[in-house]
Amino acid sequence: MVEPASPWASPSRDPVTCLRAPATDMGPAYPDPMCRNIRPLNNFAPAATDDEVHAAALQYVRKVAGTTKPSQANQAVFDRAVEEIAHLTRHLIDDLVTSAPPKNREEEAVKARARAQARYAG
Repeated sequence: MVEPASPWASPSRDPVTCLRAPATDMGPAYPDPMCRNIRPLNNFAPAATDDEVHAAALQYVRKVAGTTKPSQANQAVFDRAVEEIAHLTRHLIDDLVTSAPPKNREEEAVKARARAQARYAG
């Protein structure tokens, strides 16, 4: 039996590219494989808070589920996924090792605002 072609599969796409939405008649695939609402949390001083970790987990689950508000039938599954991903994310952040100095949150926020201004000024 021949598997149907996936819209994500293409000989010209590497595995990272496959995380992106497929190109359509309306334009090319998204240029960045990560949801822009999910912010890097590793190597900041002070360390990421549990609220930041939870917010990132919530954005991830929303993106994967394709909805910002699940139906009542899916609410418990949605909430459990957020909690499990937040738990694993906290372990990941706590266990990552780096030799780079911690980043300053304010400096990174200024850089992000400058990138956003350059992206949307036009």
